[in-house]
Amino acid sequence: MSHSVATPAQTPSPGSSPAICVLLVDDQPIIGETVRRLLLDESDIEFHFCSDPAQAIPLAREVRPTVILQDLVMPDVDGLLLLKFYRANPATAETPVIVLSSKEEPETKAAAFASGASDYLVKLPDRVELLARIRHHSRGYINLLQRNEAYAALDASRHQLAEQMQVAAEYLQSLLPPPSQQPLQIDWRYIPCANLGGDVFGYDWIDSDHMSLFVLDVTGHGVDSALFAVSVMNSVRSRTLPNVDFRDPGQVLAALNERFPMDSYGGKAFTMWYGVYQPSNRTLTYGGGGHPPGFLFPPAAAGEVVPPQPLDSDGPLLGIMEWDLFETQQRVIEPGSRVFVYSDGAHEIQLTNRKVWTFEAFTEYFAHSAAEGPGTMDRLIDHVRLLHGSPMLDDDLTIVEVVF
Repeated sequence: MSHSVATPAQTPSPGSSPAICVLLVDDQPIIGETVRRLLLDESDIEFHFCSDPAQAIPLAREVRPTVILQDLVMPDVDGLLLLKFYRANPATAETPVIVLSSKEEPETKAAAFASGASDYLVKLPDRVELLARIRHHSRGYINLLQRNEAYAALDASRHQLAEQMQVAAEYLQSLLPPPSQQPLQIDWRYIPCANLGGDVFGYDWIDSDHMSLFVLDVTGHGVDSALFAVSVMNSVRSRTLPNVDFRDPGQVLAALNERFPMDSYGGKAFTMWYGVYQPSNRTLTYGGGGHPPGFLFPPAAAGEVVPPQPLDSDGPLLGIMEWDLFETQQRVIEPGSRVFVYSDGAHEIQLTNRKVWTFEAFTEYFAHSAAEGPGTMDRLIDHVRLLHGSPMLDDDLTIVEVVF
């Protein structure tokens, strides 16, 4: 037999004033009627009575009580065993259970708590005390349900965001140029972080005697940073900046600085290294703003550790201020030389001790790795993951290698 109001209690939503739902499990109808009358004047309490303990869990699944009141001594079903069944069933595993029993022995109370009871009252308790216990346990359970719902919504949002990040990362990677073997050997590695940073790069032949190479890194993380990086990259690759000679790094950097002011792009700025190689005279002209220096390794004997020659990026971060003159430098590149251009995600690594890998330590490691020959980029990636203590890094890691 079950007595209930017309609308069973529902899982409350945050911000609402949810009803309390009480399920009494007791084989004595007189107890059910007594408790019903005790709660009758409480407009926010729904009451359900189950006189058949075998139907307690099915009824609990139906009405979803915020608290269960239960006798211990009932025919056919051991009350302590029923407590364990509640805790084993997903529908009632966390529902508070208040034991109502005529037994007062400490051993019985201890056994009830060990079996999963949340509270213990000797029946029949005073109405004021019963209401206080019901409200206390129901409030805690309702808060738990609301917290679980919030966590579930947050988890779903995180999964959705992760899927969006994955789609954005795949889209960005689809825009990157393929490795090249002729006339120069060009290879690269791009490791996006979980939140997707703003790394992009490119290389292209402007004409038969000038090849451009650039790496840029937008501030911040997320899809907005990645899409902004794509916008900047497209301006360089399509060579649509007006009155700009793309063979001149200084002109390109100044034009991009003017074209993408951070105030017009959600506070986004970016670093950039831009170089142009001219095979006819073997010169590399380069410049940059706010970006880590490129590394030039001239030919060396096998196994010889040679410190890299820095290809500096001396200008300011692009987009933060007006800056008309970005200085350029030039190097003659010997046959067999290697140039590496990378983002700060290659060296700004948080170590397992919470400190940050220094640029000096990065440079020293890079020199030794480069001396080992091919595979420098992969060795670097393996090393920084080891230093960080995780395969997932805090920022995008981009590195491009050119063999002349």
